[in-house]
Amino acid sequence: MRRLLACAALLVASTATAQSRTVVSTTGNSAQLSGAIRVGDMLYLSGQLPGSRETPMDSTIQGQTKQALDKIKTIVEAAGTKMENVVKCTVFLANGADFQGMNQAYREFWPKDPPARSTVVVAALVSPGAKLEIECLATYVK
Repeated sequence: MRRLLACAALLVASTATAQSRTVVSTTGNSAQLSGAIRVGDMLYLSGQLPGSRETPMDSTIQGQTKQALDKIKTIVEAAGTKMENVVKCTVFLANGADFQGMNQAYREFWPKDPPARSTVVVAALVSPGAKLEIECLATYVK
């Protein structure tokens, strides 16, 4: 298994170095958002937490999900692609009981043909009061 993972990592690394690497960053609500890296036709988005300096973190899981996905949408569009081109998301939940509420808000962004998704319950998130963090992969090919 280690050998397989090492081979896969080597393949990804060699592919990445053969293609251009572009840093994508944007501002939202007057604050720098963690951005993304574009390599070829793929966009790798950093994990996004809800809220910002100017927009307080919502207290509900639905509100926090919308806030994080709004940030993702801003970055995706600034990078020159669309939300329909998001192919994979990972949602980190601080509480597994919040899954249904997160899922309800998540579906508003992709009512049809949502991206593949993993949801992981974690012990804590870096920002106090955050109920989730979402990271994504998007493509420029549709």
